Formats: sequence, C-alpha cells, structure tokens
Amino acid sequence: MGADGKAGAVVAFAGHCRDEDGRLSALEIEHYPGMAEREIEAVCQQAAERWELMRVRAVHRFGMIAPGEEIVFVACASRHRQAAFDGASFIMDFMKTRAPFWKREHLEDGTTGSWVSARDTDEAAADRWHRL
Repeated sequence: MGADGKAGAVVAFAGHCRDEDGRLSALEIEHYPGMAEREIEAVCQQAAERWELMRVRAVHRFGMIAPGEEIVFVACASRHRQAAFDGASFIMDFMKTRAPFWKREHLEDGTTGSWVSARDTDEAAADRWHRL
C-alpha cells in the first residue's frame, strides 16, 4: 500500500466478531447491495480529501460471521502518520453510522437474538469529526 516510497505511514485496522463472553455463535450482517458500497466509497473519498490520503482501502463483510473472524478492514496511507490514523478512524466511525448494515446475533443455545441497535457511542464518535 505504501510501497511506492511516497507514503510515510500506513495504518490498518481490522474489526473482529466478538463471542460476547461465549454467548454468540455467529453474527449475521445484512446490507443493501449497491447502497452500502456507494456509502463506503463516499466516506473513503471524504477521508482521502480531508487528510490528503494517498491510498485508502475499506472492506466490510456481510453474511454469517463466526466469533474471531474479521468483519471489517480499513487501511490508509499518507505522508505522515497522524493523517493515516485520523483517516482510518474517521472511516470506521462513519461506516458504523452511515453505511446501511444490520446485525443480528445467533446464540450458542441455538436461538436467534434480535437485530442489534445502533449505539449512542457510535453516533458520538462520528459526531466528533464535525467539531474538529
């Protein structure tokens, strides 16, 4: 990602499915095909412009995901490390609040839980970028 010699920093983040203290057998993630990809691309473009990122990659999985498996991957390359850190953090915060994904828990006891609601902490994390 930064092998051309121009990037001084590459930051990568991988989000994994937690087992929720052994309670979860899988997390089901659904999305609107086409819309989710467009939203992720728009968020990546905003980050690239705001922090002058040289390269950006973002991948979000959907379907059934077992604990320990990756759900999301984000990497940003820039001339300086703070831009790469900020860009990756911005992309994650906005993917969690703007991209149309839904999560439902499948439990170890064989039952299916409810769809997981968005957290106020996710909205607060995204909101901080409007104040910076």
